[in-house]
Amino acid sequence: MKPLVIILMGSISDEEHCRKIADACEKFGLDVDLRVGSAHKTARHVLDLLDQYESDPRAKLYITVAGRSNALSGLVDGYVQAPVIACPPASSSFGGSDIYSSLRMPSGISPAVILEPENAALFAARVFALLDGEIQEKVKQYKDQHMEKVVKSDRELHAQ
Repeated sequence: MKPLVIILMGSISDEEHCRKIADACEKFGLDVDLRVGSAHKTARHVLDLLDQYESDPRAKLYITVAGRSNALSGLVDGYVQAPVIACPPASSSFGGSDIYSSLRMPSGISPAVILEPENAALFAARVFALLDGEIQEKVKQYKDQHMEKVVKSDRELHAQ
């Protein structure tokens, strides 16, 4: 049974950002569920979703996508046993300072914060790679490709 990444967005307006995460997760062989629920507007709905996923015996990880006042990441992290990654969408509102709502969490609440969608997927894959050799190999290949790209760029620059 493949590990599951639940991507929970606070608003459907975050779908494009979430699809980038989902596409990257699938390249690592992870199953993905996309859901919408707001900690502010639909708290009961969010908790019902979390109860459903927490009863699933599969290895799982949550990626929360919410901007502005990101209560979603803290709510999810406080409610579940699985790891949580906050991947808020980029925002120029308030001079970008709304990022602090993802960074500042109360004691005992510890979602990782990763801003780039592909990096959030990579982190999720690396968590699951601890116990899954197939995913570990895909992570290795991914990292090797990025390393080769940098080395190739260096060779090309140095040859000029």
